[in-house]
Amino acid sequence: MEINTNGATTSSAAGGDGGGGSAATPDSSTAKKNSKRPKYSRFTQQELPACKPILTPGLVITTFTIIGIIFIPIGLVSLSASEHVVEIVDRYDEGCIPSAYASNKLGYIQSSLTNKSCTRILSVPKLMKGPVFIYYQLDNFYQNHRRYVKSRSDQQLRSKAAESNTITCSPEAETLHDGPIVPCGLIAWSLFNDTYGFYVNNKMLVINKKNIAWDSDKEKKFGSDVYPKNFQSGALIGGAKLNSSIPLSEQEDLIVWMRTAALPNFRKLYGRIEEDLQPNEQITVVIQNNYNTYSFGGKKKLVLSTTSWIGGKNDFLGIAYISVGGLCLFLATARRSILLVLEQKSLWAFNQLKFTYSTSYNPSHPPYPT
Repeated sequence: MEINTNGATTSSAAGGDGGGGSAATPDSSTAKKNSKRPKYSRFTQQELPACKPILTPGLVITTFTIIGIIFIPIGLVSLSASEHVVEIVDRYDEGCIPSAYASNKLGYIQSSLTNKSCTRILSVPKLMKGPVFIYYQLDNFYQNHRRYVKSRSDQQLRSKAAESNTITCSPEAETLHDGPIVPCGLIAWSLFNDTYGFYVNNKMLVINKKNIAWDSDKEKKFGSDVYPKNFQSGALIGGAKLNSSIPLSEQEDLIVWMRTAALPNFRKLYGRIEEDLQPNEQITVVIQNNYNTYSFGGKKKLVLSTTSWIGGKNDFLGIAYISVGGLCLFLATARRSILLVLEQKSLWAFNQLKFTYSTSYNPSHPPYPT
């Protein structure tokens, strides 16, 4: 028996071969296998070479200056591109209500006996080169509501085999006698159903409604073997009806509508006019005012717009770039000014100290004892 330096007793057994080596016990090997200690590496232990820049005043000023010089021209170019976009916006939900129903808008839109046709006159302010994009805009319509967003079946939209998969579509999931609704859910049920016709000099403008939806949606999210079934067949009609002979992958109005908006005020693409609209032309728009936004205080607008390399009319991007660039230049200038003032103060204090020392120094009377 031996006693180690820590005071613990150990015993050694003489081996038959006379070897002096010691073997690891089973408990120690098991402990090593079950250890949760991570494998050592320079990456996990954060021992890799790293660059730690020191933010000196000169580096900060230079960085702010470069950001300002880059951002301000980008903002000016973006703002200029947005200004070249020609846009016509016409709110028609109020103007398309007959005077007899001015105090009962909800009764007007819900009645099947009232004439929903409405004529609006739009004036083209500038040359609008084709294609001219047609949008409908809805305000105060919360497509991002949690229950509304969940009321759909992506499996049913993709494949005919999942036709009966309507568990997430309540309350528009199934009819009483004819089985599941395709497409099911509140989103499809509330499909926008106002229509527009455009005339210039008594000539009807052709509206191109092809390729208004994303290709990824048409190819991946809506199946070519899925056809509408029992859609809008109940007592309460929510919006537009669908052609039961056309697969969902080709019903682009539905595909555009099913891509829900994140904000309560949004625009969705209705179609395109492929020809130019000349300045001061009068466009006669015949609207079928069918969609009910009066029950929740919503607004409906018709938008005609051209595009630029940054898309539609949107001044925010240019203003944001100019604001950030201007702020960076201001901070760089302010910091440089502060440094100059501090340097001047330090130089003045040093000169004062030097002057005081030079006037008080006398070689015959040293300030300190020798």
